[in-house]
This record gives sequence, structure tokens and C-alpha cells, in this order.
Amino acid sequence: MRKLIFTVPGEYDGQKLQNFLRGEVRLSLRLMRSLKRVENGIELNGEHARTVDIVRSGDKVTLNIPDEPGRTAAVSSLPLNIVYEDDDVLVADKPAQLPIHESHNHQGDTLANAVAAHLAKEGKPSVFRAIGRLDKGTSGLVVCALNQHSAARLSGNIEKEYIAVASGRYEGSGTIDAPIYRPDPLKTLRSVDPRGDRAVTHYECLKSSDGASLLRIRLETGRTHQIRVHFAYLGTPLIGDKMYGREDSRIDRQCLHCGKVSFIHPITGERITCSSELPEDMRTVADQI
Repeated sequence: MRKLIFTVPGEYDGQKLQNFLRGEVRLSLRLMRSLKRVENGIELNGEHARTVDIVRSGDKVTLNIPDEPGRTAAVSSLPLNIVYEDDDVLVADKPAQLPIHESHNHQGDTLANAVAAHLAKEGKPSVFRAIGRLDKGTSGLVVCALNQHSAARLSGNIEKEYIAVASGRYEGSGTIDAPIYRPDPLKTLRSVDPRGDRAVTHYECLKSSDGASLLRIRLETGRTHQIRVHFAYLGTPLIGDKMYGREDSRIDRQCLHCGKVSFIHPITGERITCSSELPEDMRTVADQI
């Protein structure tokens, strides 16, 4: 169980507890309703509280967030590079070819299993809550929430910066604004299509040659395979991308790495920024540009 304690500021003096929870704490409606059904899930100055109770400046509000049963990942001892960790957030540096979630083809050999093993050693619930995802062949930083409140606060609020190598010459910076569609619901393949959802990719060229460009990329939207689809659409698929481009003898996966994440901590309000160096296989390709 995660215990969170908040102090009511002056602007909420005389208001209902639910206003403070939804406003200041930014507690999700779903979690607030769930805590109302938990014994002492919400306390005011150490006593059981109702969300309609009136709060005063300086009051202490405690949330006792229970662990979620039935959603724990299997524990497997796999290498895990942790970049940041506290009681609410964990940031892991995922190597290429490691899937994030278990599936029919991957049982016990995923980032979820590695994180579960790490949390189990620390005596924490091994529930895996990745905020966003990276494709199996994409390396880099993955943010994981360690409780329900953190998951709700972080979802959609993480800034990511990618490094990619595209198979064409780019200069300066630019934006790709092209909708992405899933033609076959049974396949993961995506394409640019007017029937799709809006997708916006911003890029900056770090260096280029006739055959390749090293790019820094920021996503305005987060569609599946967005970066890979957008650059393939422009006729410059990422080097090594077997799904949207072609194989490359220098690297056994797409040249795509999430090198930086930044977010506001869901509890402290502090901005957290984590970085990851370019992996060796991508450095080898980038050095040849």
C-alpha cells in the first residue's frame, strides 16, 4: 500500500474534500471512487473522511492506495538498467530486442518481468505500469508508474526525445503532419492514410550525408510506429527497419532510440529529466554519416 499525505492550502479552505482531491491533488475520478470503497482509503487529519466533508487550511489529507491484485507480472531475473527510481516512479533503459510486455511469443523475457523481479527484491508489488511503450527493436527510456495515482498523473504527460538515423539527406528542422492508419486490425503494420488519426512528428537534423541523416525527434502525438511510418512515408525509412524499409548489415533493428524523457513528478511536482546514451550498434551507424 502507498500512503500519500497532502496539506490543504489556503485557497481550498472551506471547500469540499473532493474539490481539493480533484483540483490540487489531481486525483483521477476513477481512483477517488475506488478509495471511497476502501476502509480508511481517504483520511482527514487521521480520521476516515467522506469526499463531501469540508476541509480547512492546514488540514492533512491521507490517501491509502492499495496494491492492485491480479495484475502482477511474472518474476524473471533479467538484466535491468534503472536510470531513476523512488516510491512512485521507475525509469528503465530498455535494450533493443527486449519486448516491453508479455505476449504469446514472449513469456518471462520482457521488461515487465525484469521490473517485476526488481520490485519483488525490494518488497514492492510487482505490478508493471509502463507509461507509453517502445517497439521491441527500439531501445531507450521507459517510464513506469509504481502506483495507480502516479499512473494517472503521468499518462499523456511525458516528454520524450528520440534519436534516429533515416536513410536520406535532411537539413535543418521540420515537421511531418500526416495521419496514421491501421489497414488490417489483425496486423501491427501502419501506414499514412487520410482515414487515420492525426500524427505530428518534429525533427532536427544533427548531421547528414548523401545516404543518411542523424535526427533528433520529438513527438506531438503518440501513434504506434509513428516515427517509423512517417519517415518511410517520406521515402527515407529508418536504417535497419525491416518492416517499413529494408535490412541493413550494420544493425539488426531499426535505428531508433529514446534518449531523453522529462516529466513532472506526480507527487513532489519536481521536473525529472533522464537521459540515455546512444547504444553501440546505433553509434556504429551514426559514426559513418
